[in-house]
Amino acid sequence: MVSLSSLGNSDFMQNKYVQSGFMVLLTIVLTKFISVLLGSRSSKNLPPVVSAWPIIGGLLRFMKGPVVLLKEEYPKLGSVFTIKLLTKKVTFFIGPEVSQHFFKAPEADLSQQEVYQFNVPTFGPGVVFDVDYSIRQEQFRFFTEALRVNKLKSYVDQMVYEAESYFSKWGEEGVVDLKYELEHLIILTASRCLLGREVRDQLFEDVSSLFHDLDSGMLPISVILPYLPIPAHRKRDRARKKLAEIFTKIIHSRKQSGNNEADMLQSFIESKYKDGRPTTEVEVTGLLIAALFAGQHTSSITSTWTGAYLLSHQKYLSSVIEEQKDVMKRHGDKIDHDILAEMDILYRSIKEALRLHPPLIVLLRSNHRDFSVTDRNGKEYAIPKGHIVATSPAFSNRLPYVFKNPDIYDPDRYAPGREEDKIAGAFSYISFGGGRHGCLGEPFAYLQIKAIWSHLLRNFELELISPFPAIDWNAMVVGVKDKVMVRYKRRALSVDQ
Repeated sequence: MVSLSSLGNSDFMQNKYVQSGFMVLLTIVLTKFISVLLGSRSSKNLPPVVSAWPIIGGLLRFMKGPVVLLKEEYPKLGSVFTIKLLTKKVTFFIGPEVSQHFFKAPEADLSQQEVYQFNVPTFGPGVVFDVDYSIRQEQFRFFTEALRVNKLKSYVDQMVYEAESYFSKWGEEGVVDLKYELEHLIILTASRCLLGREVRDQLFEDVSSLFHDLDSGMLPISVILPYLPIPAHRKRDRARKKLAEIFTKIIHSRKQSGNNEADMLQSFIESKYKDGRPTTEVEVTGLLIAALFAGQHTSSITSTWTGAYLLSHQKYLSSVIEEQKDVMKRHGDKIDHDILAEMDILYRSIKEALRLHPPLIVLLRSNHRDFSVTDRNGKEYAIPKGHIVATSPAFSNRLPYVFKNPDIYDPDRYAPGREEDKIAGAFSYISFGGGRHGCLGEPFAYLQIKAIWSHLLRNFELELISPFPAIDWNAMVVGVKDKVMVRYKRRALSVDQ
């Protein structure tokens, strides 16, 4: 039998449990409500998001061409917006005002290492994106030292020699594919200045073929799955191993003989870290491969676009020829580093081709810290930790509020009095990146392209006979899609006579 007191206690306990359960449920509901409310408030500051499919997000649109996507979304969403790519969120910064944080942020905030890991199988272990930031900074110092003015002056002599030698094999007149010719000349010049005399004189064909296999192993799928066991990757890995063997022998030979050469290879061999440790053979090989990859494509692409534009615009072609005449009147046929530096009109012509067609169309960083960015209209956006932050030289270089008639080839936009690349701020022109990670090889690239085009303008009459080339958007490094057929005729006399 149950007593009255026990029933009372039972009712009390049941009421207590009901009250406790109600309070727990109320707490959960209130917590959820507050989190949703706070989330909705904070989301007001997040960048707008590109409409996309569930799960895959905007991957298909992005893979078809990021510049096309940017052209469609920028007018609707403004200079800061996010696109979902599978599990990643990529936030684009478009324009000099919002790009400042992208280029100036410390590595602890925005880093290259995570987003460029796909380069590791190509460059090799222990260099660039396979080491922590402090070591990478020291390796970048090696590049800087190898590209100092005194080094560049010796490189120019080699550039001029290679150009004279290469074009001496052309006949009195003929038709050539300028894209093919410049690609081959650039790899010859790069081999001599960067990889060394041994490669240029004895091993060029072998090394060139291996670099081609290495290059062919850099596919769009490589960005996502760099170690996927496909034929192109296996060929890449074999080429990388053989290149390491070749450079190891060359390094051994130089060290034993005490022979010093004026090239980047020698500079890397002699480089030392701050603690006094010398570079290893593995590191030297990786740094050389990284240097050639960084310079070969960009220089050959930009030199080809420069030619296509000049030969399509008689006004600017006449200007650069007149400049060559003036330089030759003052210096004769001699070409060196300081004389190339005087060629301002040619420099602006190259720079404008590079504005219209930067080979690297998207730059990426991994964001490790929440921060905010303010657009040119004063609107502030919160950029969450974990986003990939991106900018596009190909799109930003054609913003109409920065560059007048941005789709028109106009080298004079950089002339004194206009200088459109500076009016909107430090990051108006970003073909070579900028800030903490600006391209170290920019001076080398301009000298190389100047040396080639100075020789062509002085010694040949040139005429573009094919249609203006299209852009190869499918390439990892975006370049010229079509042949650039040019009719040439060797000048009977030097250009100033």
